Amino acid sequence: MSRFSKPSKKPSRPYFSSGPCAKRPGWSPDVLRSALAGRSHRSVDGRARLKRAVDMTRSVLQVPEGYEIAILPGSDTGAFEIAMWNLLGPRGVDVFAWEVFGRIWMRDAVEELRLKDLRTFDPAAWGVLPDLSKADFSRDVLFTWNGTTTGVRVPNADWIADDRAGLTFCDATSALFAQPIDLSKIDVLTYSWQKALGSEAAHGMLILSPRAIERLATHRPAWPVPKLFRLTSAGGVIHNVFEGVTINTPSMLCVEDYLDSLSWVESISGLQQTIARADTNAKVIYDWIERTAWVERLAADPATLSNTSVCMRFADPAVTARGDEAAFAVTQAMSALLEAEGAAFDIASYRGVTPGLRIWTGTTVERQDLADLTPWLDWAYGEVMDRTSA
Repeated sequence: MSRFSKPSKKPSRPYFSSGPCAKRPGWSPDVLRSALAGRSHRSVDGRARLKRAVDMTRSVLQVPEGYEIAILPGSDTGAFEIAMWNLLGPRGVDVFAWEVFGRIWMRDAVEELRLKDLRTFDPAAWGVLPDLSKADFSRDVLFTWNGTTTGVRVPNADWIADDRAGLTFCDATSALFAQPIDLSKIDVLTYSWQKALGSEAAHGMLILSPRAIERLATHRPAWPVPKLFRLTSAGGVIHNVFEGVTINTPSMLCVEDYLDSLSWVESISGLQQTIARADTNAKVIYDWIERTAWVERLAADPATLSNTSVCMRFADPAVTARGDEAAFAVTQAMSALLEAEGAAFDIASYRGVTPGLRIWTGTTVERQDLADLTPWLDWAYGEVMDRTSA
């Protein structure tokens, strides 16, 4: 007999993937009816639609005066790589990593760009931050605000110098719209539409401070920059990229979905409310973790707990004593069982990270769905462990 009773109520929207994330409440394909499907993005109407996406982004995020915004290909990955390839080189670089994607930026700095004056900071163990006090702001500093794959975030921007000479590069894709970020501390910020907003994927956003724009105008990288990455030409900065003119062809359906997401944020009173929603959602899962013996949070320091990607590992000796391979098997079995029941989709930990569960609690998720999820987690764990010991 299972150690937990099978719940009778399922989450209304059992979508807890950490990307692409749940659509905003009330979303339906009808919101795409006004999309410029079959129209050129270079048409007057197409350019106006893209410019609207830039302008709404500026308004909703309260982007400081003088900062520029671009819509780029390749999601957050494309946006961050484009920033690295165009802007790095004239100063030394410090890269801070504590999750999978931060380590990708670190690897690319080492192996692809082959930066000569490079320092890397990586605690190696999942669940902890590196020592941010070691950042040297006479250099360029790269970091991820929220570790989507580990559930660890920087607590705030207090560690970033106001009088920095170098640029700060921030991958904010699973933080923006859900966590307060002081944009005056950030020179290069990237994110994707499909994370905190739950919008459609494939497009990334790049926000540059005036100092970053100056770097773009005056620096020519030592390496070739592919056309898909290029923000400059022989005449200097391609300024219309920051007015909604895209490097390659965007999906106007995706653009329409992004506009709908931004309109939803405006309708619920903006960032203050989206951040509050994520905080409230995350508390449901963290409270459950605190009262649950078989699981524990992956983040070691409570000050670094993510409010969007809640990551956890097994705490039951029946699992931990058997090593990561056994923990991975339990993770996969639980995920498959919950998907088969239609109670939760895509909650397994990210590949290569400590085996366990990862639950998205961001802005577009409803608190009640998370409350309805937790009994199913207990039930699935009991079922899998009973089958394992049978």
